[in-house]
Amino acid sequence: MNRFAKTLRPLLLPLALAAPGFALADAAVRVEVFKSPYCGCCERWVEQMRRNGFEVVTKDVQDVPAARRAVGMPDRYGSCHTAKIAGYAIEGHVPAEDVRRLLRENPKVVGLSGPGMPQGSPGMETVTPKPYDTLLVRADGGYETFAKH
Repeated sequence: MNRFAKTLRPLLLPLALAAPGFALADAAVRVEVFKSPYCGCCERWVEQMRRNGFEVVTKDVQDVPAARRAVGMPDRYGSCHTAKIAGYAIEGHVPAEDVRRLLRENPKVVGLSGPGMPQGSPGMETVTPKPYDTLLVRADGGYETFAKH
């Protein structure tokens, strides 16, 4: 990416994420995922993010909780993988559309969490999905419901 594109990217990203039919790959948003090398559901979540146009780089780690803490996500919101995107932490099986909304709205928070491993969430697909919430995790360690699924 040239210097001009790097300068404009932060300005254009919110518009790109909001535009219906926009190919997100044109504004490739990088996601760095820290996961266990042995977790299949993490790989399925990564594939869901790639299908939704994100540029995903995976890093196999032996200590996912340490990676979670390194990006500022409290352990109580933990899941099986942690991601970093545009200064936010994304914990667990958060749907791509929730990540897009977070980037569009750009709140001053730690990030999003799908705590645990919600049955029916991206990467945890099942014939018997259960309702779950995506949480918006604040800097004070508290949360609010960001989306219901």
